[in-house]
Order: sequence, then structure tokens, then C-alpha cells
Amino acid sequence: MAGQFSSSVEFGLNLSKRIHHTKLSAPAPLPEMTRSIDEHLPSAPMCYAVIPDPDIVDNPDIRSYQPYVYGRCDPPALIPLQLQGIEMDVDCCLDTAFVTVTGRWRVHCVRGSSLCDCQVAIPIGDQGSLLGVEVDDFGRSYHTELVSLKDEKEKQKMAKAKDGYYLKSQIYIVKIPQFKGGSIFSVKIRWSQKILFHDGEFCLNIPFCFPKYVNPVGRSISKKEKIFLKLNSGTANEVLCKATSHPLKGVMHQAGKLSLSYEAEVPAWSSTDFSFSYTVSSSDIFGGVLLQSPFLRDFDEREIFCLYLYPGDFLDRKVFKKDVVFVVDISASMKGSPLENVKNALVGSLSQLNPQDRFNIIAFNGEAYLFSQSMEPATVEAILKAAKWVDTTFIANGGTNIMLPLTQAMTLLRKSSDSVPLIFLVTDGSVEDEREICEFVKSYVTSGHSVRTPRICTFGIGLYCNHYFLQMLAQVGRGRYDAVYDLDSIDTRMQSLFSTASSVIVADITIKSLEGLDSQEFFPTHIPDLSSGSPLIISGRYNGTFPELVKVTGTLADRTSFAVDLKVKREKDMKLTYVISRTLRLHYHLFLILLRI
Repeated sequence: MAGQFSSSVEFGLNLSKRIHHTKLSAPAPLPEMTRSIDEHLPSAPMCYAVIPDPDIVDNPDIRSYQPYVYGRCDPPALIPLQLQGIEMDVDCCLDTAFVTVTGRWRVHCVRGSSLCDCQVAIPIGDQGSLLGVEVDDFGRSYHTELVSLKDEKEKQKMAKAKDGYYLKSQIYIVKIPQFKGGSIFSVKIRWSQKILFHDGEFCLNIPFCFPKYVNPVGRSISKKEKIFLKLNSGTANEVLCKATSHPLKGVMHQAGKLSLSYEAEVPAWSSTDFSFSYTVSSSDIFGGVLLQSPFLRDFDEREIFCLYLYPGDFLDRKVFKKDVVFVVDISASMKGSPLENVKNALVGSLSQLNPQDRFNIIAFNGEAYLFSQSMEPATVEAILKAAKWVDTTFIANGGTNIMLPLTQAMTLLRKSSDSVPLIFLVTDGSVEDEREICEFVKSYVTSGHSVRTPRICTFGIGLYCNHYFLQMLAQVGRGRYDAVYDLDSIDTRMQSLFSTASSVIVADITIKSLEGLDSQEFFPTHIPDLSSGSPLIISGRYNGTFPELVKVTGTLADRTSFAVDLKVKREKDMKLTYVISRTLRLHYHLFLILLRI
């Protein structure tokens, strides 16, 4: 699908050579065409004219009188539209960024007497979720709506809507019907994405790299870029800006808060992604609790709370020893690039282990194949032996049975005591007994074992994997989840997830002081460990009077007890409702459909 999209854009760029922009001018030169599949995939929010009939391609202001083109484009060509103006607002709340991009686009490539459909392409950043799209054609308006497939009426509405789909990874396509040649329309796109944490720094990267061919040509047009960034860390600690891709200027700087802006007339639109990194000063673990009332039309009238723990910027903090079982899918669907990339990522993850750690590997399809009958110390010799075993055993064939290897991994880890037991599941498929698997893990976690129960991390590959199931399994298992749709990203993303999951600095976390509430609900329901590679965010709903202090306890890697009293404050300037909604997406199948208003 991505290859077809890229080919359609390449065809569209060739068609646009027919356009003369002034009476005496020749068509503007375009970049040399290439055959790379990813060459024309969007690296910023983009709009395209959908061209089934090549004869309508022309300057809407001045006819070019090009020779008639016979035939039709099948599939339709996609001509990138010219960008007339761009604004971006970024609101950073705790570990989530809410992004709004508004652009004005001109249908510069269709003669004024003709109509064409348009496509909006939306590349979203790390672990992103599309929140909405609004289109204003100065007379017509469209907006997207989130629907849950739990409701039969919404299922029927979703079945009729064929306006949007995922192109690749985090690239979403929305089709908008019937624009007149020469018209200008506005598109506002909203999404949320994860703010990554690495080596004590928060890092945000937003797709904002526009190709040269979206720059207006043929007449003088003011090109103004605007970026406004608002940051609320939720703490009273100082926020320090470390690096930024665009020349942002300070607007406001308070304890725990920061506002920056950028506005400029530019000769060409941004040719680099927007990146921003910052630190929240503290050498020790710190956190707090934020409270907020629900918005007026919230379906849940209970109050909102959000508890956060930051690992601090002390990089040499001791982490727990690890007992890790890698559970890897080698079914027939993993054949080729997926399995080869997983093999490389697995060997790279093994190299992250320390000699005092222990590991094992289970490869599975319809059956399960163990590297060893017991946990092995992570010595250099054992890791080399495991790498050879992986190379000879990982041959893609057969079906998918997750329950069998998961049960075996639980058995291998049941004697772990002074370490953090971790199951790292990698799959590209789905199984029929997903509910039974989640119930099995849930009963195991809540059965009151005297030893620490295994944390389950899940890594999904591709569009056909049941990512909802993997997210729920990781949540029930107090682990972490990530996924890739782009096969080339498997190695880096899988190793990154393992690095975060295996760098636990506080385990067995409990939240106290909430016994006096009338009711409470946590998301996630099973509290994960605190890793040096990621903050811990627990959100939820409650009824009653919230205490002024909340005690959080746990166990440190040196086996001593951890305890901290977190101050509670009511927060008005942060979008806590959206932060908790991002978590709630684990519990509902939500989809975007396009509606005309």
C-alpha cells in the first residue's frame, strides 16, 4: 500500500509538469524521480489532489493549452498541493504532547472549471493517536468523529465510512470530496504523541519536514511559519531547555512551566522535523499528584487524578537484576524481513544483559522450542551459544500458539526472588484464546504468590497483529508495550523497549493514603515498576475527598524500602482529561470517521 501511494505521488509530480505558472513561463522543474518506495511518503502533514483524469491537470488561473491526454489514471495520481501557510501548537503535559497543526492549501493543479477529491496525509510521532481532523472550504466543513465499535449503530456508521485508513505505521490518510480547481481550504489536525525519556532528558520529535514541491511558485506569496509550545511538567522543579530544531523565543518561564514561540517569514517551508528536548531538574526520584474536575459534558462525572513519578537525572542509579525469558513468534507469517530483524534485535538485547542476569529463549509457532530447560547466566559464552541457537532454530513456519510458551515462561520464572522476572513477548499475529490468556495472567498476578510475579512486555509487529490484546496483556502483566508497522524499525524499537523494561529502579510499587475515598479507579489497574528510562504515570477517577499527601512505597534494587510522600494539588492549566483519555484507549476500540457539517 505504501509503495502504491509513493508511485501515485511520483506519477502526480510528473503530471504536474504540464502546468505553466505564468503566460511565458515553462513548467517549474521538479526533483529527479526515484524508485524508492519511501521516497514520497509524507514527512509532515500533507494534502494531495486525487487525479483520476489527467486532462484536468492545469493552472486554474491561466490555461496552458497542453495536448489532450487520453486514458485514465488507475490508481489515481496524487499531486501534492501548494502550502499557503502553516501553524503548529504543541501542549506538553507530563509525558504526552498534544499537537495541533493548521495549514492552508491551494488546489493549484486543477483547472478552474473542474473538481477533484483531495487526500490529507497525517504522519504522527512516537506512540501517537489521531484525535481529530477539521476541514474548512469556506462554505463547507468536515470533521472527524471518534466512534466505539462496542455500539451496533456505530458499527454500521463505521462500515459505511471509507474516508480514512492507515497507510503505513503512523501515517493516516483521510479523503475529502470535491474541491474546485484554484480553491483554498484550511485543514486543522490534532493528535497526541509520547514524549520520550532518555538519559535524564525528555525528547519530543514532531513530523514537520515539508518537501520543496509544496512551496508556492509562479507568484509572490508570503510564507509565514508559526510554532507555539507550552510545557507543563506538573512539578515545581525548574525546566531547562536543552535543544531545539527551530529558533524558539521565550514567552514565559515559571517553576515547572515554560512557553516558547517562533514566527517568521521564510523563503521555503520547514525542511526539518520539529524537535525539542528538556530536563526537569532533580537528582533524585520525585513526583506529585494532580487533581482536576471533569469537563462539562464528560461521560464520567467522577473527579480526575494523575499521579506521576520521575526517575530523576541521576544516571548511575542501581537497577534490579533481571531474569528474562524472550518469547518469540516464528510462525509462517514472520518469514523474511520480520524474523531477520527480530533475530538481530534479540541478539542486541542479549548484549545489554549483565553477567549477574539470567535469561532463556522460547521460540514458538504451534509448538514451543526452548533454548535451555532452565535459566542461564548471561555470560559471554552463553550469549554466543544463544545467538547460534537463534540462527538455526528461528525458521518461520506453522501457526501461532501463545498460551503454551507463556505458561512455560511463567514456570521458568517462578523461583525468581532477588531479581525482576520479565517475559518479553514478540509476535505479529493474533490468536483465538486472547481473552483466556489475559485472564490466566491476571489470575497469576493477583493470586498472592510469595515471590515477585513476572512482568510481561509485549512487542507487536505489523498491521495484522492484535495490538489491543498486546496492550491489555502488558497492562495486566505490569509491563510495557510497543509496536512497529515499519519493518526497518524493528531492531531499534525492540531494543529500546527492552532497555526501558529492564532498567527497573523501584519495584513492587503501592499507593497508600487513598483508603478514605468513596471510590477509586486506576489506569493501569496493575501498577508497573519505575524504570530509569521512563517516568511512571498513573491516572484515574475518584469520588470523595482526596488527601493532601499520598504515600508511595516500593522496593529499591539494593533491597531497601522506598517511600515518598507526594503533594497533591489541583491543576487548572493542564489537559488531564486528555491524558487519561489516552490511557482509556486501551479499553475501547476507537476509530475516526469523517462527517460533513
